[in-house]
Amino acid sequence: MPRSVREKLIMAMGQALEKPAADVQGVTAWGENRPRGPQTTKGSSNNGEEITMRRLVLCAVGVLLSLVLVSGGWCGAAKDTLVIGVASDISLLDPAVSSDNFDWRQIYPSYDRLVKYKVVNGEGSTEVEPMAAESWSASPDGTVWTVKIRKGIKFDDGTPLDAKAVKFSFERVLKIGKGPADNLGAIKTVDVVDDYTVKITLKSPFGPFVQTLATDAGSIINPNVVKHEKGGDLAQAWLAQNTDGSGPFKITEWTRGQRLVLEAKPNYWGPKPALKRVIIRFMRESADQRMALESGDIHIAESILLDQIPALEKNPNIVVRKYPSQLVEYVYLNTQKPKLNNKLVRQALSYAVDYKGIIEHVLQGRGVQMRGPIAKGMWGYDANAFQYQRDVNKAKSLLQQAGLSKGLEFTLIFSERRPTWEQIATILQSNFADIGVKLKLELLANPTLRDKIDRGDFELCLGIWSPDYADPSMFMNFWFDSKNFGLPGNRAFYKNDKVDELIRKALTLSSQQDRTKLYADATKIIMDDAPYIFLHQTQTIVPMRNNVKGYVFNPMLESMYNLEAINLD
Repeated sequence: MPRSVREKLIMAMGQALEKPAADVQGVTAWGENRPRGPQTTKGSSNNGEEITMRRLVLCAVGVLLSLVLVSGGWCGAAKDTLVIGVASDISLLDPAVSSDNFDWRQIYPSYDRLVKYKVVNGEGSTEVEPMAAESWSASPDGTVWTVKIRKGIKFDDGTPLDAKAVKFSFERVLKIGKGPADNLGAIKTVDVVDDYTVKITLKSPFGPFVQTLATDAGSIINPNVVKHEKGGDLAQAWLAQNTDGSGPFKITEWTRGQRLVLEAKPNYWGPKPALKRVIIRFMRESADQRMALESGDIHIAESILLDQIPALEKNPNIVVRKYPSQLVEYVYLNTQKPKLNNKLVRQALSYAVDYKGIIEHVLQGRGVQMRGPIAKGMWGYDANAFQYQRDVNKAKSLLQQAGLSKGLEFTLIFSERRPTWEQIATILQSNFADIGVKLKLELLANPTLRDKIDRGDFELCLGIWSPDYADPSMFMNFWFDSKNFGLPGNRAFYKNDKVDELIRKALTLSSQQDRTKLYADATKIIMDDAPYIFLHQTQTIVPMRNNVKGYVFNPMLESMYNLEAINLD
């Protein structure tokens, strides 16, 4: 495109940014009609369903840009710089503290782990292979694992990644005891055998143990980080804002609300990344991401509304990749709150939901309703598990049985993290109104929302989950064990002694058949208790510029990118 034309378009965009106009309700960012907004409240911006004329002007300019640029595309970034557009800022960077996949997007490439997920025939798999580990072996009873560590790996200050570093990192995770600690919860002790050999003793046999070492909790941190320790915090305050690993990338900039930058390490011990720089741009509006993707300002857009995907598929400069996913969306019902501590009320809310309507209208058919807690495709999935269906009369009857048929009112919190959540929240609001329940909607910044979840300071909350390793315990034990209240996984603050007994016993067994039976028995109790509204399992859709090569999706690493293997044509 001629420089003069490009400059005029940029000037038009700048003028649009400077001239906010009156709000226009009832249209999407791309001018299509949709229902008027929900009753939302939030602290820092206008109602989630309102859209300014400024946005409409920007979108019009975006359409013009896409038409002009469709023949070849224009990208302001260098060939060695990948730019990814995401919906919101992250919370923190400490692999021992964060249990948020969107934080892990930045944490994962900053550290090495003993093992990594294997790429098989160009596709992600649930198998693992050595990374910082050279080899490993287990005792006959599966409780003692001996790991040989690869020599020659160093942290940025020259400190070797050795047995002491592994011991320090794993023990730090367990001492801090936040969400990631559950991934390493099978560990009893970690002992240094010699400089490059570590012995890990488990509390009891645990089948997926090696897979847990590929999770973010298995990230190996430079032991010298203790110099940043304050008040015995194990350097949590410092690592919340910084990284100190031996991975292929290092975080060099984090400007809150704007962007985060990762720089490739020229002296990385493994295969050298083709990319020198990765920029994560925080772009809340789906329309902004689409416009930037079409213009070439970003290479990957993480949060495009599904009704915009068909248009992107027609753009020859964009590839829309689709993958079967283990990611599920559901609603946490805080079972410790008044009224919600009555399972009849929780059952009524579950019967009120139009599951099929959400899948058809919000997901554009790209999803399946959950049947029990375990996602389809994971071993242990029960195709015969009970499944709630919309039944307004049944829901009203349950509220009458509970003596709460009038005056029920709850608040549902959600964040900007998923572009579909506002639509889902609006549908839930309407569904609950059909049974006489008033639902207030509150849109929060994601860090604020996660803090409320961890403290149990909410009634209902929209959430997502994907497993870190291929084992049903990622759903059953994380979601329902009463030891895991809050961000670690039990976000319904649900406690049932029988369920605790069943799922804890399942973790001690090696037989998949025996474990599946125990999980099925627990599921029957859980579905009757209804601590969550089990919505749907989604399809992962990743729109990207067609010059992005080497990307591999792994269902165990939702929201993460194999940056070390990606290159730009």
